[in-house]
Amino acid sequence: MKRMALLGSTGSIGENTVRVVASLPEQLQIAALAVQSNWPRALEQAETFGVEVIAVADPAAAALCAAAAPPHIEVLAGPEGVATVAALDEVDIVVCAVVGMAGLQPVLAAVSRGTSVALATKEALVAGGGLITETCTRTGAHLLPIDSEHSALFQCLSAGGHEAGDVGHVQRLILTASGGPFAFHPDVDLATVTVAQALAHPSWDMGPKVTIDSATLMNKGLEIIEAHWLFGLSLDHIDVILHPESIVHSLVEFVDGSMLAQMSVPDMRLAIQYALTYPERCAGNLPRLNLAAMGDLHFEAPDPGRFPCLRLAREALEQGGSLPAVMNAANEIAVEAFLQEQISLVGISALIESVMDRHDIVASPDLQGILDADAWARREAEALR
Repeated sequence: MKRMALLGSTGSIGENTVRVVASLPEQLQIAALAVQSNWPRALEQAETFGVEVIAVADPAAAALCAAAAPPHIEVLAGPEGVATVAALDEVDIVVCAVVGMAGLQPVLAAVSRGTSVALATKEALVAGGGLITETCTRTGAHLLPIDSEHSALFQCLSAGGHEAGDVGHVQRLILTASGGPFAFHPDVDLATVTVAQALAHPSWDMGPKVTIDSATLMNKGLEIIEAHWLFGLSLDHIDVILHPESIVHSLVEFVDGSMLAQMSVPDMRLAIQYALTYPERCAGNLPRLNLAAMGDLHFEAPDPGRFPCLRLAREALEQGGSLPAVMNAANEIAVEAFLQEQISLVGISALIESVMDRHDIVASPDLQGILDADAWARREAEALR
């Protein structure tokens, strides 16, 4: 039985994690929950799974939750409460599915005490990858990817007899991208698309921020950086290929030219369950892939001219230091501005590049340095949006 702290329990990944736990009651148990503000749903989940600790990051929402919670449920408030939940002694694994930079501090809190993290929050590794991986090396904590692409790479490396850091026989990691709603429609003018059009993802049901990142391909840019920290390969050994069917979730090419790919239907529960039950595999209640019914699979190189976020992410990783944190923060503000119809979709990359160009890079930032870079970039992006 693994006892978990589920951070971001009311979002898309969180709700799918709840479904996985419900299907494997003898293997998995939720010990604590954390949410940003949706405390009514968190209380429902706590009652269903017998959870006695909830953290609510928004202080006002935490006060409402504490007033409504039954006496046997303890309610913690603020980001500090989320970090406390991530570092509980009775927790065996932390699932981090919070949105954005809010995931960095609870992930560090968990790995600092040696607790493994099943990670869905790309931004934590993008902004603080060096700090997190150094801490994992020191404490023995493991990072288990929940992103379908990184789970696929993890499974392919394991099947090929390799683990993170043991990649001497690996030529390339190839991240597949659905392409969102626009990559396979070159006739669409990205400067004029609406928020509703950008949120209409063809394959995945995700939150608005991740969905817009998919539309700009920034999600692949973030995943390039994440793959670097998870698996220890340099930038020139990590590629992206478009694959609209979202059946091949990523591939590993070895030095002899052979490739391993992980395939499944596009359902996040597969990656979530693998991370939570690793190194075992459980039958669970997951959908099966019917190759005969699938038909053709298509692959195509992305157009870097149409999707400059890929270039920006590569530049951020190449220059390193505090720049990835700055890029990530600027992206969060830019996506918010687009969702509020203040800038166009192409304005997202333009805003990010402007902020990156203004930043004086700190070579090896500590946690406070990362937080300072993040705060600076948000102020700068707000001023430019």
